[in-house]
Amino acid sequence: MKNLFDKTRVKNLELKNRFIRSALWMKMADEDGHINENLIKVYEGLAKGGAALIITGYAFISKDEQPNSRMVGIYDDLFIEEHRTLVERVHKEGSKIALQIVLGGSQSHHPDAKTMNILGPSAIKNRVTGLTPREVSKEELKEITKKFADAAERAKLAGYDAVQIHSAHGYFLSQFLTPYYNRRTDEYGGSIQNRVRIIYEVVEAVKERVGRDFPIMIKLNFDDFMDEGEGLKEAEALEVFKKLDEIGLDIIEVSAVNESSGKGLAPARTSINSLDKQSYFREATARIAEEVKAKVILMGGNRNVSLMSEILNTTAIEYVSIARPLLCEPDLINKWAENSEYRSKCISCNKCWETEPNSCIFNRK
Repeated sequence: MKNLFDKTRVKNLELKNRFIRSALWMKMADEDGHINENLIKVYEGLAKGGAALIITGYAFISKDEQPNSRMVGIYDDLFIEEHRTLVERVHKEGSKIALQIVLGGSQSHHPDAKTMNILGPSAIKNRVTGLTPREVSKEELKEITKKFADAAERAKLAGYDAVQIHSAHGYFLSQFLTPYYNRRTDEYGGSIQNRVRIIYEVVEAVKERVGRDFPIMIKLNFDDFMDEGEGLKEAEALEVFKKLDEIGLDIIEVSAVNESSGKGLAPARTSINSLDKQSYFREATARIAEEVKAKVILMGGNRNVSLMSEILNTTAIEYVSIARPLLCEPDLINKWAENSEYRSKCISCNKCWETEPNSCIFNRK
């Protein structure tokens, strides 16, 4: 029988429990992406609070563009030392940490986005931001693949325990999977086998750069929740997950929803005020976990220890990830270790996004 507080291992990554802090943009880095003491203290607090693995907020890999302001940067070797300081502080508190890396594309909410080099699979106006990207060339795709590999290598040199490639929610890599944004007629467009090609190339490049013992993670949608013919659907996504598994990906965090769905949906749902609304991606994630050898993380509305334990023991899912409740209570995992019936204070209001830096309404003075 699996337990949420089991020790587990993925390659050389040893985790003290099955709780993973999912990536969350904290709006705390300096404008150019440099890490400061306040941000380090946030991750230090999460480590003290009991999370086995902390996935950082997304780090931008190119100095030419970024999806939001005050993100952490990893686009230059100059960042390695400050990231090493962050990692060491987290390790000192007994937790592991992974760096999430991303290219934003036209889903950029940065105030200077119009002056940035915004690329996309096709020159289609973004429904959310209104930005029309320039269609990326095949030569530029090679450069982008190298930037992901460079960023992953910097993460390894800084001492991170793993790297997560952000391919969900409508950012650059995710857009290639989405027919509405990917209207290419070359080998990167059309069939799902072509649309996913760039993601396979990025994963392969990262693997080659960091070596086979360094865990590689991915965050990927199982469904864009867009209209038929516009977005990625589960049947296609399952094919992608299975192929990524064959390539040798180590950990998959299954997500959903493209910001362009237009259906009022978001990966982080509101009003999770009853047990039936919790762990809302569990059915699709369980189907995917049955089809792959990689370790699978369940994200989305995980709030109740009994429910999470039941999911662990009735499916092939191995880990659960949590974000907003840990913004509210960084020590929530420790509280659950002491009392499995403890109820998270998070009410899923999403008002944490309203401030800079992100903060829970219950913790504001």
